[in-house]
Amino acid sequence: MTYRGRVKNGVVILDPPACLPEGAEVEVVPTQQEQPAPTLAERYRDIIGIAEGLPADSSQNHDHYLYGTPKQ
Repeated sequence: MTYRGRVKNGVVILDPPACLPEGAEVEVVPTQQEQPAPTLAERYRDIIGIAEGLPADSSQNHDHYLYGTPKQ
């Protein structure tokens, strides 16, 4: 027999009319798998590395080139 339910505050709450005896052994199999949040590299993979003509030290001194702060 299959029972359905939801997780609430970390506890599985079965939909009625689920009536299992105390201590009954059960197996819980999620019906949906949550996808982990993508990393920044995954989110920006289409634009990573496409900038051209930048100074060799632009990754280290980006604030200098953007805002005029002293070079590092």
